[in-house]
Amino acid sequence: MTASTRDKGLTDTEVLTARQTSGWNELPAVTPVKPVVVFLRQFTSFLVVILIIAAGVALVLGEVIDAITIGLVVILNAVLGFVQEWKAETALTALRNMLAPMAMVLRDGQEKIIPAREIVPGDILVLAPGAKIAADAVVIRSAELTVDESVLTGESLPVAKSDGATTGEVFAGTSVTSGRAEARVTATGAHTEFGRIAHLTGSVGTGVTNLQSKLSGLARQLGIAALLVAATVAGLGIALGRDLVEMVMTGLSLSVAMVPEGLPAVVTITLALGATAMVRHKALARRLQAVETLGAASVICTDKTGTLTENKMTATLIWTADRSYDVTGTGYDPAGHIAFGGARVRAGDDPVLAAVLQAGLFCSHAQLRREGESWHMTGAPTEGALITLAYKGWCDLPDERGLLAEIPFSSARKRMSVLYLTGDGYCVLTKGAPEQILGICTEVMTGAGIRPLAPGDIEEITRAYTEMAGRGLRVIALARRRTDTPQIVEENLTFLGLVGLIDPPRAEVRSAIASARSAGIRVIMITGDSPVTAAAIAEQLSLTVTQALTGQELDALDEAALLETLSGDVLFARTRPEQKMRIVAALQSQNQIVAMTGDGVNDAPALKQADIGVSMGIRGTDVARDASDLVLLDDNFATIVRAIGEGRRQFANVRKFVRYLLSSNAGEVIALVVNIAIGGPLVFLATQILWMNLITDGVTAVALGLEKAEPDHMQHPPRDKTDAILGYRGIATIIVLGLYTGLSSLWIFFHLMDQGVDLARTTAFTGMVVFEKASVFAFRSLRLPGSRIGWFSNPFLLCALALTLGAQVLAIYWPPLQTLLRTVPIGLAEWQWIALFALPVLILPEAFKLLLMRGQRT
Repeated sequence: MTASTRDKGLTDTEVLTARQTSGWNELPAVTPVKPVVVFLRQFTSFLVVILIIAAGVALVLGEVIDAITIGLVVILNAVLGFVQEWKAETALTALRNMLAPMAMVLRDGQEKIIPAREIVPGDILVLAPGAKIAADAVVIRSAELTVDESVLTGESLPVAKSDGATTGEVFAGTSVTSGRAEARVTATGAHTEFGRIAHLTGSVGTGVTNLQSKLSGLARQLGIAALLVAATVAGLGIALGRDLVEMVMTGLSLSVAMVPEGLPAVVTITLALGATAMVRHKALARRLQAVETLGAASVICTDKTGTLTENKMTATLIWTADRSYDVTGTGYDPAGHIAFGGARVRAGDDPVLAAVLQAGLFCSHAQLRREGESWHMTGAPTEGALITLAYKGWCDLPDERGLLAEIPFSSARKRMSVLYLTGDGYCVLTKGAPEQILGICTEVMTGAGIRPLAPGDIEEITRAYTEMAGRGLRVIALARRRTDTPQIVEENLTFLGLVGLIDPPRAEVRSAIASARSAGIRVIMITGDSPVTAAAIAEQLSLTVTQALTGQELDALDEAALLETLSGDVLFARTRPEQKMRIVAALQSQNQIVAMTGDGVNDAPALKQADIGVSMGIRGTDVARDASDLVLLDDNFATIVRAIGEGRRQFANVRKFVRYLLSSNAGEVIALVVNIAIGGPLVFLATQILWMNLITDGVTAVALGLEKAEPDHMQHPPRDKTDAILGYRGIATIIVLGLYTGLSSLWIFFHLMDQGVDLARTTAFTGMVVFEKASVFAFRSLRLPGSRIGWFSNPFLLCALALTLGAQVLAIYWPPLQTLLRTVPIGLAEWQWIALFALPVLILPEAFKLLLMRGQRT
C-alpha cells in the first residue's frame, strides 16, 4: 500500500479483501438460547424427574386421573420457570439492541459514517471528542488526544495518547474525551483487547447457585427415600399375601406422599414473584435463583469507577493564598455552590475566587448544556468539572470571539494556555499540574492585591497541593498574566489558586455500605484506579481499609499470603481482569458466597467467576451484562442492598414452605406406614394424597412463600454456605408434627371404623387437611411468634386458607368431587373430633416461640 493510499484510507476493494480475512467487527455471537431449550431445562430437576416417573407408573396402572394431575403440576412448574427466564433473556437482548454503534472512517479520501461492525483492519478511524472507539488502532496523526479507558482498565482519569505504536494505542470500547486524531485499525472483533477479555469471560464455566445445590440435594434424598420406602412396603405387603395391584398402588401412594409434588411449582412461583418484585425495584434477575443467592452473599467485591462513584469528575475544593473554599454538588449539574465558613460565595464576592473561576472557565474546550431536566457535558472530564465549578460560582461566561490563541495541553508540558482579549486588554490564562504552573509564576494574587511570590508562598502552595493529592484529589493549578501584546508568553505569571477534583462517590452508596455491614456482609473494593484515590473514596464511604494492595503487589503473593491478606480490611488497586478473578476465587475457597459488582468489560470475567455477578444496566457493557446474574436497571449500588434483603426473604420463605410441605407429608407417611404395619385398610387413597399435596398444601405453600421479611432479617449475619434447608431443628419439627398429625388421623380413622370405612377414611382425610392448614401458622416464622410478625400481615395466606378449606368442604359434600376422591359426607360429631385434635397444632408452637423469645431477652 502506497503512502498516498494510506493517507486516503482504504478503497472499497481493499475493504472487501480485508473483510474476507478478518470478518465483521463484532464479538463472536453468543449462540442465542432457543425457547425450546429454556423450556426443556425446566424438567431437569430431580424432583421433577420423580414426578414424571410417578405419573408414568400411575398411567400404566390405569390411574389416569392421578397421572394427569401430576402431569399438570410438572407442566405448571415448567411454564412458570420458562416465562421468567425468557423474559430476562429478551430484556437483555433489548438492552443490547437499543444502540447500534456507528463510527467515522476515512475511505477513498472521504470521511464516512458507517456501522461499527463494517470496520476492517487497515481502516483509518476519525476520532473526535465523545466518539466511541470501535476497534483497536494506532494513532497516526493527533492533536492533544486523551481517551477514557475506565471501561477497560478501571482508571478514572483520561489517558493522553500520542502518535506511534508505543504511546498511541487506542482500544475498542473506550471513548475520546478531548483532542482529535486519525488512527489506523490494527485489530477488530474478537482480536481486540475488548474481545480478549470477553474470551476470558467465556472461559469461566457457569456455576450452580447455592439454592440450586441445596434443592438438588434435598430432592435426591427425598427421591431415594421415597423409592426405598415404597418398594419396601410394597414388597413386604406382597410377601404377606396382600393383593399385588393394591400393594403397588400403596407403594405409589407412599412415594407420592413422601415427595412434595408441590415443591418445584412452589419454589418456582416464589422465586418468580420475587424476581418480579425486584424488577419494580430496578433489578433484573437473569436466573430465578440469582436474587436468593445474593441474599446469601457474605462478601461483595465491588468496582469503584462508575459503581461506587459517579464516573464524573467534580471540583470539591478551591485553595487560594487567602483561604480555602468548599464546593457542594456532584457531577456536571451546576446546582451546587461554593462556600466559605458555611456561607455561600460567588465570584463577585472575592476577586481572587473570580480569577480562579475565570481561568478554569476560559482555559477549556468542554461544553456544558442543559437538556430537559438534566445537564450534559462534552469534552474532557477535568475541563467539564472546571466549567461546572465556574457555573456554581456565577462566573461571567467568556466571549468566544475573545479567544485569540492557544497552546494546547501536552503530556510533556502538563499545562494549557489561552490568550483572550478582555475589556482590560490581553490576558494569558494557564492551567495545569501544580509544579509546572508554580515554576512559571513570579507573583501571587491575594485579596490585598498582587505581590511577588516569596519562598514562603511556594512552600505553602506546595504543602497545600501535596495534602490535597494525599486525599485522593487530582489537583489543577491556575495562573494568568496581563500583557500588552497578542502573544502567549508562559513566564512571569501570577499564581491564582488550586482546584481539587475527584470522581465523587454516589450519594446513596455510603448508607448502602453501612446497611451491608450491619447485615454482616464484607465490602471489598477492587479497582483499576490508583491506591491513593481508591483509599480516599473508601474513607468518604466509611469503608474501613487498613491496607491498599496494587496488582503488582498482588502478583507477588502466593495463595496462602493472599488468603491471609483477605482476612483483613484490604482494597485492591491497579488490578487486571485476571487478578480480579483470582481474588474472587480465593474468597470462594474460604467457603464465602461472593457477589461481584461492575460495569466495565474489565469486570466481566470476575462477574462470571463470582457466585452472583451484578452488572449495571445503563452504563454496563454488553460483555458485563451477559456475564452477570443480576442487572441493576438504575445502576444504583443501593439497589444491591435491597436485593440482599429480598434474597434473604426468599431463602427464609423457601425454608419455611419446604419444612411445611415435608411436615405435612410426614404425617401422611406415618399414617400410611403404621396403618399397613397393623394390617388395616388404606387410611388415604392415592387420589386423596394427591389432593392434599397438590391442591391444598400447594396453594398454602405459595401463600407462605409470599410472607413478608421478618423485622430483623437484615440485622443477622449471612447464613453459612453449608447451612441446610432443613437442619436438625427443621427435621425435629417435621418429625414431631408428622407424628402428631399422622397418629391423630389414624386414631380418628380407627375410632370411626365401626361406622363404615368410607366415613372413617373421609374424616381422617379431612382431619389431615385441617391439621396441615393449622400447622402453617407454626411456619410463618421459625423464630418469632405471630404477635411479633403480625397475625394478619400476610393476607395471601388467609385467603389461601379460606380457599383450601372451602375446597375441602366441597370435596366431601359436592358429588363430582365425592366421586373423584371417593368421599362421603361427615356430620357435626366428626367435625368436632377434627377441631379437638387441631387445637394443639395451633397453640403449642406459638407458646414454644413465645418462651424462646423471652428466654433470649433474659
